[in-house]
Amino acid sequence: MKSTVSKSMFRTLFYLRKNEVNKAGNCSIMVRITINKEQTQFSSKLQIKPELWDTTNAKVSGNSAQAVNINRLLNAMRVKIDEIYHKQLNEHGYVLPEKIKNIVLGIETDKKKMLLEHFAGHNEFYLLKIGRDTSQITYGRYELTKTRLKEFLKKECKLSDIPVMELTPIFIERFFLFLQNEHGCSNNTALKFVQRFRTVFNYIKSTGADIKIDPFVSFRFKTKKVVREVLTQEEIDTIYRKDFLTERLCHVRDVFIFMCYTGLSYIDVTRLTEDNIKTAFDGHQWIMTNRQKTNVPSNIRLLEIPLEIIERYKGKQKDGKLFPVCSNQKMNEYLKEIATICGIDKPVTCHTARHTFGTTVTLANGVPIETVSKMLGHTDIRTTQIYARIVDKKLSSDMDNLAKAYKTRKYTKRKAL
Repeated sequence: MKSTVSKSMFRTLFYLRKNEVNKAGNCSIMVRITINKEQTQFSSKLQIKPELWDTTNAKVSGNSAQAVNINRLLNAMRVKIDEIYHKQLNEHGYVLPEKIKNIVLGIETDKKKMLLEHFAGHNEFYLLKIGRDTSQITYGRYELTKTRLKEFLKKECKLSDIPVMELTPIFIERFFLFLQNEHGCSNNTALKFVQRFRTVFNYIKSTGADIKIDPFVSFRFKTKKVVREVLTQEEIDTIYRKDFLTERLCHVRDVFIFMCYTGLSYIDVTRLTEDNIKTAFDGHQWIMTNRQKTNVPSNIRLLEIPLEIIERYKGKQKDGKLFPVCSNQKMNEYLKEIATICGIDKPVTCHTARHTFGTTVTLANGVPIETVSKMLGHTDIRTTQIYARIVDKKLSSDMDNLAKAYKTRKYTKRKAL
């Protein structure tokens, strides 16, 4: 029997396993599915005597009740295989013979080999760990990576999903370029997506999936150095002293300056409550909190200006919150407006404040990088080194100290030659 779909694309064939005859003299009727030269075989669980099999027409010969019944069952199976083929083709854009076989035989394990299904499973598992060693923000980034992969499969591959075993190095490279071309991602941002993709791939391998080739093996995870904008002390002072006409800009200004003097990220500032402000053993007030992203403790001594800002909003917010904070997107929009009003010709965002703290406020004033790392809540000092760019003021100061040290040393002057 042949399917109604083109032979070159898809074919279902019934044949006898003549080399295996049971005690009753019967042979198993086998099913072979071929799609684009890929094949799979399995037993139809039907049997017939070899002499009753019509090899030319791939069916039982004659009009006996047995022949009619077996041919009816084989025809029903052929129809079911055709239906599965077309359904899979419409849903995924491609069909694997093994997939059809597993559906016919009721085997569900193959379903778990689809990439996006695995990705969803990883994210569901990740969600359970939030609050321990993971965060809601990172979970959201894995969800976004899954969304971007879904978009890529649909637009570039014309698929709704793909088996993990079909992933190739070219697939990874194309996804990387898709992120840059379609979503305007920088090299480093696109790399973050690919890194999360690789993490999920490793998770899939750990589930016992039969994966023989690592599609990431030849991908080069090469980041490009980025000059991160920070504010100078003069620019911080300009923003802090500026009188704005609207209350919303005043609120944004205060929260931003508070971040510049504490190094807290946007999400950590939104979570701050009056309970996070505590008097420490040294008699000074400190912020004592855990970073939302990593749950790592972050203790920051409050300087005069952030203390002034806290006092300005004390007891005025709901649920004991410290400040009125709008969305991150709105904050960044208002900060852009503030920068324009203050004549600051550089991008100013919430994250600029964190970089400014790590550079202008702390390192440039002689705070050791180990101390800065602890206040920022980093688990690796290499992360702090990204934030803590040496500024010209600190470099000049260090060289002044070096020059003074050598000036005090006495050398015997050499005689002129």
